[in-house]
Amino acid sequence: MRVVFMGTPDFAVGTLDALLDAGHDVAAVVTQPDRPKGRGKELLMTPVKERALRAGIPVYQPEKIRKNEEFFDILTGIAPDVIVVVAFGQILPKRVLELPKYGCVNVHASLLPMYRGAAPIQWVIINGEKISGVTTMQMDSGIDTGDMLLKEEVPIEPKDTYGTYHDKLSKVGAQLLVRTLKGLEEGSITPVKQEGESCYASMIDKTMGNLDFTRPAVELERLIRGLNPVPAAYTYLEGKKVKLWSADVMQPDEEYSEEECGKIINTSKNFFEITTGQGRLRINELQLEGKKRMDTASFLRGFKLPEKKG
Repeated sequence: MRVVFMGTPDFAVGTLDALLDAGHDVAAVVTQPDRPKGRGKELLMTPVKERALRAGIPVYQPEKIRKNEEFFDILTGIAPDVIVVVAFGQILPKRVLELPKYGCVNVHASLLPMYRGAAPIQWVIINGEKISGVTTMQMDSGIDTGDMLLKEEVPIEPKDTYGTYHDKLSKVGAQLLVRTLKGLEEGSITPVKQEGESCYASMIDKTMGNLDFTRPAVELERLIRGLNPVPAAYTYLEGKKVKLWSADVMQPDEEYSEEECGKIINTSKNFFEITTGQGRLRINELQLEGKKRMDTASFLRGFKLPEKKG
């Protein structure tokens, strides 16, 4: 097929690779404009743009697609059989959705109709789901509401983080998209309308990472994993911000009063624990402001904690 690929972050790169490996004619890549990042505010290319340039594919970066006559004329001239959309970051207008022969096909990182929206991978971990997956769908004017094409389930392991589960779904989604295009071309796929229970995975705000230790340890441990590696869960130690990367739940049924929550107890040479509303968090990996990420034993060799016993 002649394909226009629309995507922006790392999650989309694997699907672009799969399209190229499958022999599809990727005529153009559309991605978000370069944005300034870091302390130096240097303009950085999106991961999809970097990959497209290495493959010699023309790249377009419209600030907005809606009401953009120049860009629509470019798309019309390319005449794609299908537009593939993976975490692109803009809503497509109706005339773009209807332009290709096979429409616009989206790779969404959840089992629709559950977890529509911007951050499904983070939320399935934060909410303690045991299984999620990937859905390919025919896009319509709604947000992740189009007819479903193919689905594949992917179990969520007990220690999966946003990062590890993201990588699993990226690989699964890439191959599912290739199978989807093959099925559309052969006429072997019957689109299925989304029905039944649904929920929305809203964007993740950095302030979500500020841990409230009056909540149960089980919930906080999931939050730590769901925000790892970005935007990261954190707390404060002697006035300095500390990112928490990994923790285990200890004594999950043990309850603490609000005044007792957030206290460091059971300190040793190799670990320490933090009291919560229900249970304790044993910290495995953390990062003090201005320092490198490290395991707790390494951290404690350079930072003295009070030797309070639980």
